[in-house]
Amino acid sequence: MPGFFLRYRVFLIALLILLGLFASMWLAGRYAEQRAWLERSVEARGQLQLYAQSLHTLVERFRSVPEVLALDSDIKSLLRAPQDRLLRDTLNLRLEQLNAAAGSNVLYLLDRQGEALVASNWRDWSSFVGNNYAFRPYFQDAVRHSSGRYFAVGVTTGIPGYFLSHAVHDDDGTLLGVLVVKLELENLQREWAGQNGVLLVADSYSVVVLSNRPAWRFRALDELSEQARAELVEVRKYAEQALKPLPSELRQQIDDDSQWRRVDGPDGRRDYLWQRLALPEEGWTLHLLLEPQTLVDSVRSYRLAAAGVWMTLAFLLLFLAQRRKTQRLQAGIRARLESEVALRTAELREAQEGLVHAAKMAALGQMSAALAHEINQPLTAMQMQLGSLRLLLDSGRQDDVREGLQRIDGLLQRMAGLTGHLKTFARKSPAGLKERLRLSDVLEQALQLLAPRMRSEQVELQCDIDANAQVLGDAIRLEQVLLNLLHNALDAMRNVEQRRLSIVIRRQDDHCLLSVADSGGGISTEHLASVFEPFFTTKPVGQGLGLGLAVSYGIVRELGGCLDATNAADGALFTVRLPAAPHT
Repeated sequence: MPGFFLRYRVFLIALLILLGLFASMWLAGRYAEQRAWLERSVEARGQLQLYAQSLHTLVERFRSVPEVLALDSDIKSLLRAPQDRLLRDTLNLRLEQLNAAAGSNVLYLLDRQGEALVASNWRDWSSFVGNNYAFRPYFQDAVRHSSGRYFAVGVTTGIPGYFLSHAVHDDDGTLLGVLVVKLELENLQREWAGQNGVLLVADSYSVVVLSNRPAWRFRALDELSEQARAELVEVRKYAEQALKPLPSELRQQIDDDSQWRRVDGPDGRRDYLWQRLALPEEGWTLHLLLEPQTLVDSVRSYRLAAAGVWMTLAFLLLFLAQRRKTQRLQAGIRARLESEVALRTAELREAQEGLVHAAKMAALGQMSAALAHEINQPLTAMQMQLGSLRLLLDSGRQDDVREGLQRIDGLLQRMAGLTGHLKTFARKSPAGLKERLRLSDVLEQALQLLAPRMRSEQVELQCDIDANAQVLGDAIRLEQVLLNLLHNALDAMRNVEQRRLSIVIRRQDDHCLLSVADSGGGISTEHLASVFEPFFTTKPVGQGLGLGLAVSYGIVRELGGCLDATNAADGALFTVRLPAAPHT
């Protein structure tokens, strides 16, 4: 048995080294794969949040348009007297101008039967005037619940769009009609076209309504039931679209919102990291499909590193074992030499034989030392190669990974700045939301968005801030108020030489005051009483709807405060008064 072990010792050692090599590479590959999936998942989640913010921003920008227009007296007059041709012509022109100024696609008015009386596209061949849209859910929702929102393919134009509607009521609460704004999201899709990965926006039926890849649009992510298809046909939501399925197979569940799926899509059968983000306000779900391009490189790098570490450790152990064996051999040679000299000193021949034998043993010891030296040289060379491998790894792919992580860490830090922020700003906060806020924090978020413009226009900013001024309210809506006031102040100073913006935040007893003053010359006396009325504006045509201050006034009132406008020494002064948060 010992002879068998000695005979196959080299083979067994080599086999153990290979098994350890394969095991270390497999474990390193598994670790690298899991780490890469998690990193890509975090990256994809950040991208989805940016996409969600851009959608929220677009929708929230136009959400209040039909609601404010529903208060217009001419609108109500036409609904009471739909045969008034002169009033129809006037409102057609007015909706056309408002639509162009707002940047929406179509503004139109429906009577209580769903027939379009006037529309901003009244001049076009695809005019909505005269068509009946009572079958559309956005009309039915506005009739039942005062407002509605709905995505569908236009029955008149065939162009998909997002519809926002609001009921028009008479003074006694009687329903007169419905105002609708249509937003065609094609420009948003074109902005997404160059982004990384496949972005899908699916509705409540799991049908893709928007995508940065046109071929993926109007695909069904889940199998549509007969009832669902019947509902879609009834409201003509997707017109004549075939709604082909998008088959996919789950390969691995990474976390609650991330999966590794194999998708049989328009680009062929491929594996994707599939990330989801729900948009409950719109009833949509965002899906981002990313190909694991860096996964293979990352796994290969970790496997090479693990292989290098394992081989270094294995050869180091072999070197130490061989060195110990050589030391034992040399110690045995010395002991044997001493014994031979002591035993053979009496006889010359025996002494000579002992000396010869000792010389042979010494030579063997030298050979053993030389052998150990020869083994040490390739070990040293391998150690240098390992160092080179580490240097390549550190200066190569790992730097790329590190740089990539630093770059992702930099966007998030900004949509809460515009999304952080635009979201926060675009996120639809439920009415009546109350949270403890520092007015200074809300101001800081607003100033971050306006900083580039203020620098380019060389605006001098003067701030007198009480950092302890706190209120109970909605940060998103308060920021919207601040942005409106600051934008108006900057617009007012556009044509003056000395541009100075003064902001003061103070707590006075049980109220907090926030004032914004500019050096733009102020508001004329005859206009001061009208600045908070809807559609009142002193700006040139096309530069504003006159809704900003009206909406801001309503938000402040909803939060239990008041918004006032006066003239200071060399400009306008707007003051927001809000109930102060109780001391904790």
